[in-house]
Amino acid sequence: MSTWDPAALEALIEEATVDAYGEEEQLTGFFTMIEESLAVPFTTAVLGVEVSVVGVDLVEDGRVVACCVRGSFRQDIGILDLPLPEPAPEGWQWIEAYRYWAR
Repeated sequence: MSTWDPAALEALIEEATVDAYGEEEQLTGFFTMIEESLAVPFTTAVLGVEVSVVGVDLVEDGRVVACCVRGSFRQDIGILDLPLPEPAPEGWQWIEAYRYWAR
């Protein structure tokens, strides 16, 4: 889905990790940028089921996850695995930069 060129993604990565020392602090930088920039809630499909993404979280195992809700059910999906809808929500470029960094 990414239409961002590598130079643009590298610029976002630099912005997210500018004061970070080590991978854990870099991850926290990406989480902060995603949390502050991603317009939630938005709807997407996970395994063919429509869900509402209501937020993001940084979990103990060091992953950034999307908090997905459908009715009374809630499940966290790794943001690296989250399919984005068309059109993507505002702030999606931070997810793309994180994906590029994590590759």
